[in-house]
Amino acid sequence: MKREELIRPLEGEMIEKLARLVKHNSERGEAGPGMPFGPGPAACLKEALQIFEEEGFKTTNVDNYCGYAEMGEGTDIIGIVSHLDIVPAGEGWDTDPFTVTRKDDGRIYGRGVSDDKGSVIASLYAMKIVRDMGVPMKKRVRMLMGCNEESGSECMAYYNAHCEPITTGFTPDGDFPGIHGEKGMVALNAYSKNTRIISMNGGIVKNAVCTRCTTVIPRGDLCPECLRKALSETALTSFEVTADDDTITIEAVGKSAHAAGPLKGINAAGCTMQALEAAGFEDDFVKFYNSHIGITCDGAGLGIKCEDEYGVLTLNNGIVRTEDGVISCTLDIRRPVTITEEQIREWIAPYLEDENGRIEIEAIGPTLFYPLDSPLVSRLYQAYVDATGDTEHKPMVIGGGTYAKSIPGIIAFGCQFQDGNNHIHDANESLVVEEFLLQVDIYVQAILNLLED
Repeated sequence: MKREELIRPLEGEMIEKLARLVKHNSERGEAGPGMPFGPGPAACLKEALQIFEEEGFKTTNVDNYCGYAEMGEGTDIIGIVSHLDIVPAGEGWDTDPFTVTRKDDGRIYGRGVSDDKGSVIASLYAMKIVRDMGVPMKKRVRMLMGCNEESGSECMAYYNAHCEPITTGFTPDGDFPGIHGEKGMVALNAYSKNTRIISMNGGIVKNAVCTRCTTVIPRGDLCPECLRKALSETALTSFEVTADDDTITIEAVGKSAHAAGPLKGINAAGCTMQALEAAGFEDDFVKFYNSHIGITCDGAGLGIKCEDEYGVLTLNNGIVRTEDGVISCTLDIRRPVTITEEQIREWIAPYLEDENGRIEIEAIGPTLFYPLDSPLVSRLYQAYVDATGDTEHKPMVIGGGTYAKSIPGIIAFGCQFQDGNNHIHDANESLVVEEFLLQVDIYVQAILNLLED
């Protein structure tokens, strides 16, 4: 029997098991006893481990930081490293984000169906098929499920400190046919020094474009109609301006996108700042924001605009907050894989502070790169080709960061296909059912290839 014929009858139970994970709102919450990332991720991990146990796999809960299920024998461990936590559901959904909903368009909808709970279920069935094939297994295959990928990957740091190391493997949290390089993360925070803005608040997470922003400014002699005209000339999807005798309030709506591809979105905070300057609102921090951050997403205002043969530097303002009269902005930058930390620090140094604002460097993380002809990339790419017949798409370098930077010896491999758009980190996140089944086929072949000596 062809593997496709074996997988197709599993469709209903795969979706049913995925629904058991999606029903848990597993975004990071307040830590409690035995729940380092809050009750939501802990409950989802418990559910996932129960699902694997029901299919006959040995499971281990690593103090609710993460958990794993495994099969096989030997000292080498092939890791399939996925995550159960999610970004906040946010607004704008057409369905309940915590109920898997199937539509006539061939997709299922729900928060986490693509990022990354769907890959957990696809990997489960891939492991089950390999096990039932009776293939000699001189290596262990370990499905490792983290609870904190979206907000720091502390779960993997805990795993590395307390558990056996993964020998090789993949994380199904990127794109097919594989990610052989990941840009380096640069985290900055910008602060106002003097500002007339009464308050400015927007964004939910650092690693997504600020989609909604509310700004309150003193009315002074600013004409609300002039402000409306300036806002209408930005890329905002919608806005509302209200005024009383003393203040003007701006409600701005942009478009969501992952910080790895900020130009796919529309930044509500950036567009608001652009409009304020165009409308004649004189303000120190508006000048600082527009000159240093802006809306081009390329880091030019910080002196770090650059690119290499694998991609360009990108910059995203994710969150804007006002506290005690000070406006702060989170900046999520992805630097090309061949650009060093030393270069970034040298180039940005002259732009970190002036009379209108300041920027602090929070962290500069490593890049990740595997040559295309490395054994790991080659074996996984061949698994993709064997399952799909597609030789047009090639492994690539991305701006996103995955568990591959936390677990040595792995790369991202799936679960999204390059030409698809499953709206991860956005409303109406979805997964094409046919691709869900194809993931299983690809991962079966990937496991078989990695089991080879």
